[in-house]
Amino acid sequence: VEGLMARTGLAKDKVDDVIFAQCYPSMDAPALGRVVALDAGLPVEVTGMQIDRRCGSGLQAIINATMQVATGAMDCVIAGGAESMSNAPFYSTGLRWGLGQGNMTINDGLITGRLTAGGKNFPVPGGMLETAENLRRDYQITREAQDEFAAASHAKAVAAQKSGVFAEEIIPFTVKGRKGDTVVDRDEHPRADSTVEVLSKLKPIRQKQDAEATVTAGNASGQNDGGSACLVMTREMAEANGLKPLARLVSWAVAGVGPAVMGIGPVPSAEKALKRAGLSLKDIDLIELNEAFAAQVLACTKAMGFSKEDYARLNVHGSGISLGHPVGATGGRILATMLREMDRRGARYGL
Repeated sequence: VEGLMARTGLAKDKVDDVIFAQCYPSMDAPALGRVVALDAGLPVEVTGMQIDRRCGSGLQAIINATMQVATGAMDCVIAGGAESMSNAPFYSTGLRWGLGQGNMTINDGLITGRLTAGGKNFPVPGGMLETAENLRRDYQITREAQDEFAAASHAKAVAAQKSGVFAEEIIPFTVKGRKGDTVVDRDEHPRADSTVEVLSKLKPIRQKQDAEATVTAGNASGQNDGGSACLVMTREMAEANGLKPLARLVSWAVAGVGPAVMGIGPVPSAEKALKRAGLSLKDIDLIELNEAFAAQVLACTKAMGFSKEDYARLNVHGSGISLGHPVGATGGRILATMLREMDRRGARYGL
């Protein structure tokens, strides 16, 4: 947020609210948006909050900000998200009242959150991996197709890094260490050596539970740390402060699907959003579809009837498999990458 304010030159007292997504919080920063606002030096009058819509959380934060501005309640909102999956807490319940005799169970917050997302009525005992395998089976996605998609994702991300495409959307930061300071100015996850041949040698994660399993660490998204933020404001405020809007939100939608096939959700939500805007897939210049798993993306594209032309404008600089998927931050990252590329191409519509 400090970098966002510095790059835009917007006065800090122009911000009304900060909405940040986070899916695996600890109590180090409760109501994350508020803590971010305070730590970024925004006035204490600037409010903040935290939201969670799992993989869609970052985009939902931006949608919420848009609604607050569109209804006239606010003029300028910072929206985005942050996730430190490397610091997702381990926890134990019952300790507050005394352990007594017996063993203590330590729960991994990352794993528990994935296993319990379906609630009591729609259990998914295998977590997100099981949902990907379900889509692989339902849509007949081969292991080879998944590895090819994953390798292509890495190739696109590595090429984008080499060409400097990401530079304008990344805020470098310095990490202090015993051996000196390290400046982080590029994503660490993309691998130039992630070829189809290399990926094909990895073992499926659920092969003991499912003899037909195909999802591996190589054709699934990474567990990463990251943050994203953007400014959502009225056109009048942008003009008054000399800021060029990168985009206007035309339509948005969310859609529920069965927890066992959660990854197919982009299909009905995209259909809703396009219908409300009076558009079809052929009207879209660039498409960003988060890569939780290659099987999940390929199931979505199959369900949506993607053509070769559609694939050519999908995740043109890679996505979750190559760039990583810090869940709360991903939505903002997806939007930033797409809008910058739309600006470079002079594109009209992005999905």
